[in-house]
Amino acid sequence: MNGNHLDVIDDHAWPTIAHPDPAPLGRVGRRLAEAHFASAARKAELALVDGADLIIDHDDFFDRIASAGWTGFAESYMAGEWRSEDVTGVLYKLIGSGYRPRRTQKAKGETGVGELPPELVRLFSGDGMSAFPAIFTSAVSTSVRTSVKSHVPGAGRGREPGKHFVDIRTYDPARNLERDDLGSGQRQATEALLDAANVRAGTHVLEYPSAGGSAAIFAAKRRAAVDTLTGDVEMAAALKERFTLAGVADSVQTVVRDSVLSGVSDWRARYDAIVSVDKLEVITPKQRIAVLRAMDRMLQMGGKVAIQMTVATDEMTTAGRDATRVLGHYIWPGLDYPTVDDMHRLADRHTGLRIISQTHSGSHTIESLKFQALLFAGHTREAAAEGFDAVYRRLWAYQFALRRALFELGMLDTVQLVLTHRNRGGRR
Repeated sequence: MNGNHLDVIDDHAWPTIAHPDPAPLGRVGRRLAEAHFASAARKAELALVDGADLIIDHDDFFDRIASAGWTGFAESYMAGEWRSEDVTGVLYKLIGSGYRPRRTQKAKGETGVGELPPELVRLFSGDGMSAFPAIFTSAVSTSVRTSVKSHVPGAGRGREPGKHFVDIRTYDPARNLERDDLGSGQRQATEALLDAANVRAGTHVLEYPSAGGSAAIFAAKRRAAVDTLTGDVEMAAALKERFTLAGVADSVQTVVRDSVLSGVSDWRARYDAIVSVDKLEVITPKQRIAVLRAMDRMLQMGGKVAIQMTVATDEMTTAGRDATRVLGHYIWPGLDYPTVDDMHRLADRHTGLRIISQTHSGSHTIESLKFQALLFAGHTREAAAEGFDAVYRRLWAYQFALRRALFELGMLDTVQLVLTHRNRGGRR
């Protein structure tokens, strides 16, 4: 069924949104999807009638979830077929109750935008250039040192120990926050990452892959020499402009390489510190290994790698994983949230690096996403003027709500990881 509401959607930009697949088995499939969703809503304690938590305006909603599951649920929101005053709450309840549309999700190609457009990030960023979450200074943290199993082949036999110690720090929730705190919190997250990598005057630093310029700017202001690697020509142009405006253009070199996610084997520089922000979770597992190996190769002995990223926790469910597939299709083509243990395993098995500390700040990401969503909603006209149509704007609102729901459910966490070489006398 194709309602008149779809006539205004650009079918070249959004073919699946403008032309939804019919439900398998036709009316029968649609009725089954409707019955299953009604049952899931009751289990999740979502009202669909009086005082509705979710209002369904078009029956295409049921065709979409019948044919594409959670991705269809998101696409229906993008098409304006359902609405809610609390999308985060709806997603929290449905995912938390284990809702899984009966039909397996149809395969989606890797078609997203990948690198976020700078003009988009500006509309929801606290500092005007950063998409990553904040660490708010008002919060306290607790620390503990714990032993972690080594995943190095042959660990526990010979010279390689079976376990090693990791310093684990966890931030408590921040209190009494306001939207204007987002920018300073993003700066605090950046400064914490640079501190973890021991960046100071004279340090040769690599930001890899580049994430908007904040880390490079603040490293340069510490009088470090900075290189930033990106695979996107438009991003490189935006970075150079930001470095000029920040007065650090002479201290930062922006390098464009097509191979940025496959190991940049043609880039032979060595660094005292390497930092990466919110990139390793949005690339494929194969690319993640290539990037970690490149970090291993480019890091000077005794140097440190500091990575901030979103990770899945042990609370992640199949429903949660399924719900994130739409993000991989429309925004980050390689999105695949690893766990912290996955990151330990990758470092141990594929590089000469080892994770020596991890700092968790997921509760701060919840607040960050709330503020980012509010900022974006307040810039609706600007978003339209920048060429982001109504479908894209709803997509962006949905991804804020979805990620916040997953963080509130404890299925996602934000972590800063610090790595250094296992063998100080030389690479493995």
